[in-house]
Amino acid sequence: MTEATTIPPSTMPRIAPDVYYQVAMYEPESHLFDVMLKVRGWRASVLDLKMPVWTPGSYLVREYAKHLQEFSAEDANEIALPWRKLSKNHWQIETPELSEIIVRYRIYANELSVRTNHLDSTHGYFNGAALFFYIPGFEKSPISIQIIPPKPEWRVTTSLPSKSGRPHTFTAPDFDTLVDSPFEIGTHQSYYFEVEHKPHELAIWGQGNLQAERLISDIEKIIETESRLFGGLPYDRYLFILHLSSQGYGGLEHKNSCSLNYPRFGFRNPEKYNRFIQLVAHEFFHLWNVKRIRPKPLEVFNYEGETYTSSLWFCEGTTSYYDILLPLWAGIYDAKVALQGLSKDITRLQTLPGRRYQPLSESSWDAWIKLYRRDANSDNSQISYYLKGELVSLLLDLRIRANSSNERSLDQVMQQMWQRFGPQEIGFTDEELKEIIESVAEEDLTDFFNDYIHGTAELPLDEYLQPFGLKVQPVENNDAAPFLGLTVKAENGRAMIKFVEIGSPAQRAGIDAEDELLAIDGMRVTAEDLGDRLKDYQTGSKIQITVFHQEQLRTVEAVLTQPRPTTYNIVPIQNPTATQQNNLKGWLGSSVTQLKG
Repeated sequence: MTEATTIPPSTMPRIAPDVYYQVAMYEPESHLFDVMLKVRGWRASVLDLKMPVWTPGSYLVREYAKHLQEFSAEDANEIALPWRKLSKNHWQIETPELSEIIVRYRIYANELSVRTNHLDSTHGYFNGAALFFYIPGFEKSPISIQIIPPKPEWRVTTSLPSKSGRPHTFTAPDFDTLVDSPFEIGTHQSYYFEVEHKPHELAIWGQGNLQAERLISDIEKIIETESRLFGGLPYDRYLFILHLSSQGYGGLEHKNSCSLNYPRFGFRNPEKYNRFIQLVAHEFFHLWNVKRIRPKPLEVFNYEGETYTSSLWFCEGTTSYYDILLPLWAGIYDAKVALQGLSKDITRLQTLPGRRYQPLSESSWDAWIKLYRRDANSDNSQISYYLKGELVSLLLDLRIRANSSNERSLDQVMQQMWQRFGPQEIGFTDEELKEIIESVAEEDLTDFFNDYIHGTAELPLDEYLQPFGLKVQPVENNDAAPFLGLTVKAENGRAMIKFVEIGSPAQRAGIDAEDELLAIDGMRVTAEDLGDRLKDYQTGSKIQITVFHQEQLRTVEAVLTQPRPTTYNIVPIQNPTATQQNNLKGWLGSSVTQLKG
């Protein structure tokens, strides 16, 4: 086992070296980026190189170094230099009396997501954290990056400025900026437009059924709406990178750009199109909330490991709340669609057993080990800080609006957070966030925070919706089956149990996730007909369930309970008062007149 060593301070160079990267794609079909790092002006006996293990905005250690291969180091005369690996992401090269070091390596890139790298015969896409090393102690030094496309017709698109007189060469003032600036390389389509006298670009890779003219028009509306909220655009130029894939979905925010991944044929259906517009609104909102307004622990990025904060509910959940409202305010859809979006998320939360066990602040803190590392018990034990954070933000907004006759709202919270922390990128503490929310609300919110952010009390949705003439209504289904508590999925002709709700009849009977469901009362049952079969029984019925449990045949008895609501909708109350109608209009705008009580 190699023992890690620490460089004595006296051996560290005092003058920043010149750092140059070359990224080539000699054989794109191999999915291998060929990377060369050249360090000039080095003045120390060893050169340490580290690769990030995660990328800001995606709170999971992804171990980017696992894709690195064929590492080598040499001097300016192409003489190999001794090196050793000190940890999973740390390489150390011996550099006595050398001022120029050349490092070569390859990165395997065959994962098409917004936080990883992808290279094939059609394009190359990469994120800086997943491709580049940093030199400890010199993260603030400028970096040059030259791209070598495999074909003359391939173009290079990034938010970084180009270097004058150098083809396909760009500059980053520091490593943080390099990490924050993804590259799209290929024959993608680029659309250029201007909003508030600032240039924007939409770069699209892949084929699909989107209509570029309509999409750009709606993106412009989103930009203008968010700019009005924050009082201007905090960048000189902005880039949207859109990957049209077979079934991908996701987005990753950056200071001057964002990456989006969406199903290629997801633009004709109105509901799917609105979902994409919400994704755009979400990632664009992040250029304020997260990229510039961010928790104190994320003020300076630690690329070597987890950075814990209890405030991801505000970073992501509040952004999720606004991504529903912003297209409404932009005139892209109406209040009915916005309330449908909120209703779907209320349904998701209210049908999730984990809401009773994991506080919102804990969900934020444990993002690194839970949200993206799901298992068969996840829905029983945890909630998403995106989801519950959105609905807690809804409650805060409604509370502030109701108590001020819409004179104040969560908008003023965002504006004050921006003014106080955004321009200088000063990280906020949990206490400072609470202080600003309370200053806008003009009341002590300690009980609210203890109950709904640090505790697991049920969200009082009806209480907060009532001043706006709305309520949450479970959808009644007289034909609903009694409750068993199983989620079953068909796999290769077998009915595989994927989830067993804690406290349910199935769980009490001893049924486990990954059991194979075979029969009910001696009659074969499939994943497709389980729901219909249960409708043949009544609440309180005892049924015999036969499963394969770890390849052993087992029959157990379960007692069915009362049907559970599976859908919750926000609906108008009957005969709202004038005050309620004015509150609702002040929140959702004039299109609320289309709502029926």
